[in-house]
Amino acid sequence: MGTKLIVCDCLGSQTVDADRIADASGLDVSRVFTNLCGAEAETAANLLSEGEVIVACQQESAFFEMLAEEIGTDAPGFVDFRDRSGWTDDANSAAPKMAALAAEAQLNVPAPKVLDVVSEGTCLLVGAGDAVFEAAVTLADTLAVTVLQTDRDDVPADRRFDVIRGNVRNLSGALGGFKVRIDQFAMLQPGGRGAFTFSAPKDGAISECDIVIDLTGEAAMVPAPQKREGYFRADPRQPAAVAMVLAEAMQMIGTFEKPLYIALEPAICAHSRAEQAGCSKCLNICPTGAITSAGDHVAIDPMICAGCGACAALCPSGAITYDAPPVSAVFRRLETLASTYRKAGGTAPRLLVHDEEHGGEMIRLAARFGRGLPADVIPFETDTLAGFGHAEMLAALGCGFASVSVLLAPKTERDTPTTETALANALAGKAAVALLDINDPDMLSEMLFDADPMPVTGTPNLPIGTRRQVARVAAKALNADTDILSLPENAPYGAVLVNKDSCTLCLSCVSLCPSGALGDNPDLPQLLFQEDACLQCGLCANICPEDAIALEPRMNLTDAALSQVVLNEEEPFACIECGSLFGVKSTIEKITEKLAGKHSMFANESAAKMIQMCDNCRISAQYHSENNPFMLGEPRRPRVTEDYLAERNTDPYSKRRDH
Repeated sequence: MGTKLIVCDCLGSQTVDADRIADASGLDVSRVFTNLCGAEAETAANLLSEGEVIVACQQESAFFEMLAEEIGTDAPGFVDFRDRSGWTDDANSAAPKMAALAAEAQLNVPAPKVLDVVSEGTCLLVGAGDAVFEAAVTLADTLAVTVLQTDRDDVPADRRFDVIRGNVRNLSGALGGFKVRIDQFAMLQPGGRGAFTFSAPKDGAISECDIVIDLTGEAAMVPAPQKREGYFRADPRQPAAVAMVLAEAMQMIGTFEKPLYIALEPAICAHSRAEQAGCSKCLNICPTGAITSAGDHVAIDPMICAGCGACAALCPSGAITYDAPPVSAVFRRLETLASTYRKAGGTAPRLLVHDEEHGGEMIRLAARFGRGLPADVIPFETDTLAGFGHAEMLAALGCGFASVSVLLAPKTERDTPTTETALANALAGKAAVALLDINDPDMLSEMLFDADPMPVTGTPNLPIGTRRQVARVAAKALNADTDILSLPENAPYGAVLVNKDSCTLCLSCVSLCPSGALGDNPDLPQLLFQEDACLQCGLCANICPEDAIALEPRMNLTDAALSQVVLNEEEPFACIECGSLFGVKSTIEKITEKLAGKHSMFANESAAKMIQMCDNCRISAQYHSENNPFMLGEPRRPRVTEDYLAERNTDPYSKRRDH
């Protein structure tokens, strides 16, 4: 028995074409009910008891989950027909979108990997004045509190919490594993009469704790403090904000699941080679500081990573990929939405990418109180707006969406979506991707309804493979009559340009290329290049001793980009003794010109000729020369114990006398 979709028209407020949805989505669709969460609740219970059920109502999900629990069956899945498709001025045209949403709802999206984080409630409370001690009193019965007093005021005689003095030099870590380095550290001396005294201050003290509460009222101790789990911050002059922070902190005891958002493959990271700088896009964009340099590759602290996905969107090599869920699941969702929409009779759908908190609420308000979404606008919810990069945008266009709009949230970092949108439009060959920075539901509806229709470009294709592969296939389908696309600066696709007059074919660039885009010919002095593999990381340009390399951001859509081409080549030099080819003729001739007869090692003619010999012939010539370095005789045998014993036994005067 397949999955059953239970549909309801919500008291007749929406039009649901069950047959059309069933034909396009492949689901077993029930008849259209009208009040499953009320008068028809018993019918709903009977349907839930059949198992493998999806309910087309997101608003009343709690009711249906409770109902399933009461009858002892598994909780159903949910899809929101009403807010995302049914409540709209285009109600009569909503069937293709409903079918697409229903098909998406039955996809099995893998759950993210998680890491258990243990917090025992050790808390460092940082601040000055009465506010920090009042907070300590509030927390003392729940958390193990240590107050880091940043001023020199008197300390209350309350021993329910510890008190130290000092200034925070730096803070690292996250919930369950903070490390604090403190300067001017002084410990409270609990004995004696009168005011408490403190030990002599010292710098560089280290403290570890599970939770940090910052009541200094100064700049945050960590980047993107709102994204650092276990770090709470409030202005001590705002009692309401302090109370809210303390209430949240008191809940941070126990074992928590930390999603592992990012997967890293260090071997293909193009960060650096041989101490030469390469790609640093992820380092520059990470808002939390979770990414650090680790030599030839980067390292990611999963405890600090907040899962924004910007690093994965920008990574040119695919060394960093988003894994909660993996990008393959995103591609599968996009293709399912587009293909089902077409199968249900729809044409030229538009994709609206949004988050759940801001975008989801905007859509719900627009549906309930306004015009809703147009029938051809399919909402696509994601937890990572910054992680929806050019590859995902191109994948959507490639599998049949006419346009892509990304509804930014107030908390969304703008840098990555802006650069990725520009790159996506350049690869698409048209302005098919737009960022919407809107906070008004009615304005959102009006903008979407008033937008000029855009046709679908090219034949829809399946987004299969890596992000680079999907982007290339989509770009080629969208630009059927174009060979080369010019791309913005710092794009991860492009060509390597070589100044042949400067290049000496030293091939240092080949040895450092992290993707294998640059190669050599073992039989001839040639520099080879495969454009499709080039990451535009800049390592080749940075290492070139002759400054002969430049980068050109572009995408070559022809098959020539998939095979090696010769960037530079020269005539090889033939050994003057055996005739075998070695080295570069121009280089050997330059070396001969500079050294022959001018350098002490090559002062005579026979020695100078060795420059023009291959390795084998050069060794042979040295062996037969007058100053043969190999004719120095046998090396002296090292003396061993047996030698000393033999000398002692033959020397009559070597016997020891004991007195």
